[in-house]
Amino acid sequence: MSRKPPTSWRALLPALACLALAGCSSPSPSPSDAVDASSAAPHGSGGSSGVPDALSSPKESGSRAANEPGSPESAASPTHVSIPSIGVNSSLMRLGLNEDGTVEVPPAEKGMTVGWYTGGAVPGERGAAVLIGHNDTRLGKAVFHDLRKIGKGADIAIRNDRGAEIHFRVTGTETVSKKAFPTEKVYGATNARTLRLITCDGAFDAQGHPVDNLIVYADRS
Repeated sequence: MSRKPPTSWRALLPALACLALAGCSSPSPSPSDAVDASSAAPHGSGGSSGVPDALSSPKESGSRAANEPGSPESAASPTHVSIPSIGVNSSLMRLGLNEDGTVEVPPAEKGMTVGWYTGGAVPGERGAAVLIGHNDTRLGKAVFHDLRKIGKGADIAIRNDRGAEIHFRVTGTETVSKKAFPTEKVYGATNARTLRLITCDGAFDAQGHPVDNLIVYADRS
């Protein structure tokens, strides 16, 4: 279900987009637990969150390099996220890349836990920080099940390991086909302090995977 990243960073962008929502599926088990780059919405196909498909190297897509200021090595790490308007209150697990270059997603048994993609920005630092969560998994409702209900202006609070709490305000949402994921828009470099939330959405295909991804955009408030 996953796609291998292309060699050029421009080609990688589409793969990154997929990573965000690829592992989605219907509540019933899926033949594969890998995250699908084309299905960038985490719904619950076994071990994938249905969010990121096949993330290519963040460095090549314009994201911060791991050793740059504000990267996971130099900045405080996010540990918790809450979205009061839709009842989300979750710890944050770290997500990286699989050996095949696809983005990791929370396993189905951690469907109620949101993941932070460490290849992007640290929430609150300059750049696009990306959080991935399942909509549903084979085990039932997951943490981002009600993400589609989030409204413009909604508050998203992220706490880090130094005790600080950073707030973001939702600026908009977008439902996209997994076949046309806006990779550069979501993962591309930016000087703004932004946050993106990704999950699965839409109707199911013949294999029981959602055909769309839901993306929430937010800026630091």
